[in-house]
Amino acid sequence: MGGILTFGAIFIELYFIMNSIWFHKVYYVFGFLFIVFIILILTTAEVTVLLTYFHLCSEDYRWQWRSVYTAGASALYVFLYGVLFYFSRLRLASYASLIIYFGWMITACLMFFILTGAIGFVASNIFVRRIYSAIKID
Repeated sequence: MGGILTFGAIFIELYFIMNSIWFHKVYYVFGFLFIVFIILILTTAEVTVLLTYFHLCSEDYRWQWRSVYTAGASALYVFLYGVLFYFSRLRLASYASLIIYFGWMITACLMFFILTGAIGFVASNIFVRRIYSAIKID
C-alpha cells in the first residue's frame, strides 16, 4: 500500500520524462522536476514513518526491512506504468527493442527502489530513535 501514494505523487511527471526519453523530445522543465522530487522525498518519508508506526503499535519490532520494502514498493508501480506505456504509446517492431526497453526499465526501477528504500529507511530510523529516546526509564 505504501508505494501507491508515492507513485501517485510522481506519475504525471513520469509520463513527461518517458515521452522525452523514448520519443526524442527535449525535457526542459527541470525546476518543476525538482519540486516533484522534493514531493517524492516527503511523501515517501511520511508514508514509511506512518506504516512503521502502525507496525510498532502492533508490537512488530522488525521495522528495518519493512521500511525499505514499504518505500521501495513504488518501484513496482513505476515498472507497471512502464509496461502500460510500452503497450499503449510505443510501437517498437523488433525483439531487440523490446529487450532494450525492458532492460532499461528494470534498471531504472531497481535504482528507484534503492532511492526510495533508502529514503524510507532513514526516515523510519530517525523516527524510531526519536520516539524511543523520549521513553523515560525509572
